[in-house]
Amino acid sequence: MLQQNKIDVYTIVTNRIIEHLEKGVVPWRQPWTDSGLPKNLITGKPYRGINVWLLSTLKYPRNFFLTLKQANNLGGVVKKGEKANEVVFWKWLESQDKETGETKKTPLLRYYKVFNVAQCEGIPEDKIPQAEKKENPPLETCEKIIKEMPKCPKIQFNEQSAYYNKAEDFLNMPKMETFTKSEDYYSTLFHELVHSTGHNERLNRRELIESRGMRSNDYAIEELTAEMGASYLNSYAGIPIEQLDNNAAYINGWLERLKQDKRFVVYASSHAQRATDFILDIMPKEKEPDRLDAPSEKVIVDEERTGQITKVREKLIEGPIGLER
Repeated sequence: MLQQNKIDVYTIVTNRIIEHLEKGVVPWRQPWTDSGLPKNLITGKPYRGINVWLLSTLKYPRNFFLTLKQANNLGGVVKKGEKANEVVFWKWLESQDKETGETKKTPLLRYYKVFNVAQCEGIPEDKIPQAEKKENPPLETCEKIIKEMPKCPKIQFNEQSAYYNKAEDFLNMPKMETFTKSEDYYSTLFHELVHSTGHNERLNRRELIESRGMRSNDYAIEELTAEMGASYLNSYAGIPIEQLDNNAAYINGWLERLKQDKRFVVYASSHAQRATDFILDIMPKEKEPDRLDAPSEKVIVDEERTGQITKVREKLIEGPIGLER
């Protein structure tokens, strides 16, 4: 049931993410290759945005979810003691401007509750599909993603560092043979491709266009957007997502961020979803907010923490990895 009371949905989501980080688990680095992309059992519709990370970290063997009513309609019930999981969505509210008479649309973050099929009993087994299995080898799928990306930027290999140059709209990548394995190469490339979607000829993302460098809040949002987007593309391509060797500094950096601004992770995940939709040439039916409800520019930036977030991505190759300013 849709929650009507005034509950801060940003707090619900952020607390869930913080809970995982404090346990040493990075939600956007958890794969769902084996259990499938989180979907609604009845509609078959994949969950989007932050819901991907919230539901996939629950680690159920099959990522199919449904509401209590949907479970009951199938003749099933929720097992005693099981707790519901929140799914958030944007509801657009219409209001009329008293001066101009124009209709304005404002996004409001809401949520409803779902249960995984493993939390239920009595649901006919033939109603639960098997998790999707990738037929193509991961590297072949990666090349297909890159080749079919609309308005894909030029990719060059002139330096031993990975970055996106927003001024000239190109990616620079180290040669594949300098990476520990091919999967690491594609994971880094996906990260930079997500950055490139912010170019004004693609999604025109404010955090990329107006960023003022590593000490800015825009930089941190853009980096988390690229982290989440690359994670999505990795799992889409069938590449397992491994935990970072230097988890402590990385996790502490994001914990600091999330505790400073509760809207941070919801906002970044929305951009990550739009970026991956663009790269995969998917046209979503739902409209998601662009710049509204952006995290406050008053967030205090800890230069040391921000540096930790960036440095931890340098473990595979020499030289800086990230967005060239």
